[in-house]
Parts: sequence; C-alpha cells; structure tokens
Amino acid sequence: MILKNYPSLVLNADYHPLSYFPLSVWDWKDAIKAVFLDRVNIIAEYEYKVNSASFSMRLPSVVSLKKYINLSRKPVFTRFNLFLRDHFQCQYCAQNFKTSDLTFDHVIPKSKGGTTCWENVVSACSKCNLKKSDLSISKAKMSPIIDPYEPSNSQLQLIGKTFPPNYLHESWIDYLYWDTELEKN
Repeated sequence: MILKNYPSLVLNADYHPLSYFPLSVWDWKDAIKAVFLDRVNIIAEYEYKVNSASFSMRLPSVVSLKKYINLSRKPVFTRFNLFLRDHFQCQYCAQNFKTSDLTFDHVIPKSKGGTTCWENVVSACSKCNLKKSDLSISKAKMSPIIDPYEPSNSQLQLIGKTFPPNYLHESWIDYLYWDTELEKN
C-alpha cells in the first residue's frame, strides 16, 4: 500500500477548502500530526489504517481546521495566480497552455515605463511574447483579450473551481462542489 495515495483535503473552519487551485491538501503524516495536536476535526476517513504499538487509526480523508483562517482579500501577485486569472490562456492568441509553456508580458513595456503589477501584466505564450517584444500594443498590433486587472481571492477561487484537480477522492466531492447548481430533472 502506497501511503502517498492518501492525501487529506483541508477545509477551513467554515468547511470551505482553503484553496481550490492548487487544492488545499496535506499528506497523511501532516494530517495525523494535526489531529494529535488537536488543530483539526476529522470529517471523513479512508478505509486504510496506520498502526503503532499503542494505537490504530484510519487515515483522515477530509479534515477541517478548528480555528478559522481569514484569507486575504488581495491575492499575492505570482506567476501562477496571473496564469490562473487568465485561465492559462495566452491573452494575445487565445490558445490554452500548460503553466510551463506560459510566460508573462508587460502590456506597457518596462522599457516604456510599465510596471510589474496586476494591471499591466498578462499571460502570454513564448511566440506572442517574442512577437510583441518591447513594443506598445498599438505598434505591435496586438491587444490582450481582456484588460489586465487585479482579481480578488474569491475570483481566483471561482476560476480555480473550473480546473479539476489531478486527484479527487469521492469523499471530497461534497466539500468541493457543494455550491454548484444541481441538475434539474
């Protein structure tokens, strides 16, 4: 049995995931440590147990924090969050890319006084980034699909929900998609 196949979904005290993308998960050791430190409640468990000389315990599948963590309203400006805001899509050619195949472009080039901030940077593929170079969007005849903006954490969470995680245990479904519209008969 490979224990790395037993991650725990981590929920805030309000039973919402701390993050959707990347999904907030802990490995089984961190989850058990948090249980013993009385920092989390176990919400769901796997069938698999771990044993020691003095106890036996099923591995937690879903845990919730006992203390609520206030999430910042402003997300950190990182490459990943930028790519997430832009749906992993080049803002010039509209094609989707893996994170490793994206870069970012300054709409107003740094050489022309542009800054590295949410409102001036967009996701771009290497081909479009090279084509635009340090030209203005009018000289390059290239405009981003959307005007760059600073997203809120809740906007990034909503976008993150549209990208399914690589691993999704059946016990997590109710906590990840509880607010999605139900099918109508």
